[in-house]
Amino acid sequence: MSSINPDRQTALVIGASRGLGLALATEFFDRGWDVIGTVRNATVRTQLHDLADRSGGRVSVEHLDINEPTQSALLHDRLAGRDIDLLFVNAGTTNNEQTPIGVVPTADFVDVMITNALSPMRVIEALQDLVTPTGLIGAMSSGQGSITNNTNGLREVYRGSKAALNMFMRSFAARGSETDRAFVLMAPGWIRTDLGGPEAPYTIEESVPPIVDVLLSRLGKPGLEYLDRFGHTVPW
Repeated sequence: MSSINPDRQTALVIGASRGLGLALATEFFDRGWDVIGTVRNATVRTQLHDLADRSGGRVSVEHLDINEPTQSALLHDRLAGRDIDLLFVNAGTTNNEQTPIGVVPTADFVDVMITNALSPMRVIEALQDLVTPTGLIGAMSSGQGSITNNTNGLREVYRGSKAALNMFMRSFAARGSETDRAFVLMAPGWIRTDLGGPEAPYTIEESVPPIVDVLLSRLGKPGLEYLDRFGHTVPW
């Protein structure tokens, strides 16, 4: 049975089946929010489903493969009528981490750029009108998307994809500059996830609460910010 309550705020977390996305969904739920989380594979049970089962109807699971453009429109139709206070797109992939950009295979380049830059923006464009006028729209970027801070190269496809995401989000926010919405590009740091790897210095458990703190601190503050998990501005 659903327990949707219009007096509770709702977070829509895109890419919440595992890792940082799942942890974000869980953290919002623990803080009293209703949560809608998406999974890429509709036929596989995930920990998000487990969270939904014990949530008393406050967590729901939706299917969305962000690299399939038509699915965003279908998700929009399924969520029509819901007020979303916070939309956050968590997406990321990488390859060729030690390969100079000039010799990266074209197919590998395209795969990372679509998943990390184009698809998140397609989702945001498709779902933006579900977000309340004073809500927040955010995406998971990276400190490696900072052009200023790139002093050693490597991970060049990944860096380029996150820099592209930052530029696209800046364009999107500029087009929405007359609204009262907040826009956030989050650079979470090097975290021990499937993407970050086992050598990353920070755990998901210690990293996600500060990330949510930063997102919540931006609610009601119009404009775009590129921030780390401590709320510090990351140079473009």
